[in-house]
Amino acid sequence: MKKIIPFGFLTIAAILALLAPSTEVINNPDSAIDSGDTAWLLMSAALVLLMTPGLAFFYGGMVRKKNVISTMLQSFVCMGLVTIIWVIFGFSLAFGEDIGGVIGNPATFYMMKGMLGNDVWPALPTVPIALFAMFQLKFAVITPALITGAFAERIKFNSYLIFITLFVIFIYSPLAHATWHPEGILAELGVLDFAGGTVVHMSAGWAALASALYLGKRKEQIHTPARISYVILGTGLLWFGWFGFNAGSAGSAGVLAASAFVTTTTASAAAAMGWIFFDIIRGKKPSAMGACIGAVVGLVAITPGAGFVTIPHSLVIGLVAAVVSNLVVIWRTKRDIDDTLDVFPCHGVGGMVGMLLTSVFANSNVNEAVTTNGLFFGQTGLFVAHLIALICTSAFAFFGSLLLLKLTDLLTPLRVNETAEVMGLDRSQHDEEL
Repeated sequence: MKKIIPFGFLTIAAILALLAPSTEVINNPDSAIDSGDTAWLLMSAALVLLMTPGLAFFYGGMVRKKNVISTMLQSFVCMGLVTIIWVIFGFSLAFGEDIGGVIGNPATFYMMKGMLGNDVWPALPTVPIALFAMFQLKFAVITPALITGAFAERIKFNSYLIFITLFVIFIYSPLAHATWHPEGILAELGVLDFAGGTVVHMSAGWAALASALYLGKRKEQIHTPARISYVILGTGLLWFGWFGFNAGSAGSAGVLAASAFVTTTTASAAAAMGWIFFDIIRGKKPSAMGACIGAVVGLVAITPGAGFVTIPHSLVIGLVAAVVSNLVVIWRTKRDIDDTLDVFPCHGVGGMVGMLLTSVFANSNVNEAVTTNGLFFGQTGLFVAHLIALICTSAFAFFGSLLLLKLTDLLTPLRVNETAEVMGLDRSQHDEEL
């Protein structure tokens, strides 16, 4: 079974490719492609893709030496598998013709139908729709990769491939549609998510918690990071790539992109220093790991509001997220939850903090898309909408992921046996060593 399923996926993909519609070139007479905006989004898409190898180093350095390769590969392989899903029908599920506000029609852009020519996505009228599809692909790639830190050192690789396939189809794509499609249910509710706090980080964070609970604790609880230098390198790549993640989500090379660029680096800096100082206050020595984790938490937290809040408020968001996530890490270590690399406290909680604080500090002077200012300015509508979305999204991502984990486990066992775990996943799963 474990050998047949991955091969079967590729066979199905090849058959679907042969059945793809004939090449169709769409020349839209109303299109106004802008070379500057196109160049910026091309660069942004490349920056976001770089984040996934950055995440591989970030996670790979944190695990034990015998699991470095397997952990890094779990991130890296998403660039291959998710791309295939996205090209076949994933983009259609997220951005295709609306079905009930919760999913797109898989036939709308099947096999990238209509991607040749100068057609555009209505919300980004100055860049080719093919580029928009590839930009969004990079978000879909990194989201399941984020989950891997929760079940690091104990999951079968083939089973992991099945799980992330199901996750992209049944969790990520519906959330992307509901939040970013103009007719999506969360979009119509008024939820603001500039670059993925809800779609990416909350979904990954809750899936991570579900995975940690479902798979249970590792046999060996001793945790010695293999290469802290990898963690530092990974943080640098993530921070660098995050400018494409957030500033690229402006969709154009203009004032809004510049604003998102500044709030991104400001929040990350505030969170990095906030994490360090909070550790010092608690009597701990300042650490490279702490600084790196703090920086990433700040990047996570500012993601939903990068293009909606002012620079001073981005400082507050980064600092608050660092303290809250640090406290949740402390809480998690005292519980019987083996979230190996604290994905839920950092990405899940960081995303939720950022989502709520976006509804507190969102300002129409920053972005005219903000039709209702945040709670800080005396208006409650946006905060209530975000609170409702937070509850619904959390329940959907957590319980949906539990269901997918159970389904995957029925198809092929998720967890390696004790001998393979003690040996290390690099050797037991891939027959390779660092």
